[in-house]
Amino acid sequence: MPSEISNTASSGSSSSDNSGSGSYEITSSGTNSQAGLAFQSSGSHYDSRDYGSSAANDNSYHYSNNDGSYYYSSPDGSTYYNDGNGSSDYTPSGGKK
Repeated sequence: MPSEISNTASSGSSSSDNSGSGSYEITSSGTNSQAGLAFQSSGSHYDSRDYGSSAANDNSYHYSNNDGSYYYSSPDGSTYYNDGNGSSDYTPSGGKK
């Protein structure tokens, strides 16, 4: 996670997603106070997700931005970005499109 993220919310809650990835624990969440990366904008919300020891990617997280865009780094290593305006980009695990 980028160092400019300030943790302003709770951690340790459990949930599940609708991507077929299964249950996860939110290990931290909050808002990002500074822009700087392509997929995040100022004021965005993030949560770090722990899918357990069997996940290929131990740094899963989700951003949702004030402009309607969002970004997922999934437990299988894939990433998904939606710009909120009808365009999206998916990179499967392994990084080859």
